[in-house]
Amino acid sequence: VGFKMFLGVTASVTNWDAEGTCCSIVLEDNPLVDFVELPDNYQGLYYCNILSGVIRGALDMVSMKAEVTWLRDALRGDDVFELQVKLLKQ
Repeated sequence: VGFKMFLGVTASVTNWDAEGTCCSIVLEDNPLVDFVELPDNYQGLYYCNILSGVIRGALDMVSMKAEVTWLRDALRGDDVFELQVKLLKQ
């Protein structure tokens, strides 16, 4: 609901592990990159890394330590944006 409210995009949560502590958040579209092209010498940059910080910070506010990493990024040639959220401590 938060992605729809603040970014206007729908996010789907997939790939839950057996323990229920790790999942993927998939974004088909990302308005933060509408007018962005990464030059060749900046291909290692995760331009939307602020989204992983927002998710990690929101979980931290409810006493959940999490690790949020990018798995796929459309700016790097992938078909979607995919973040992996792994719960470390509750």
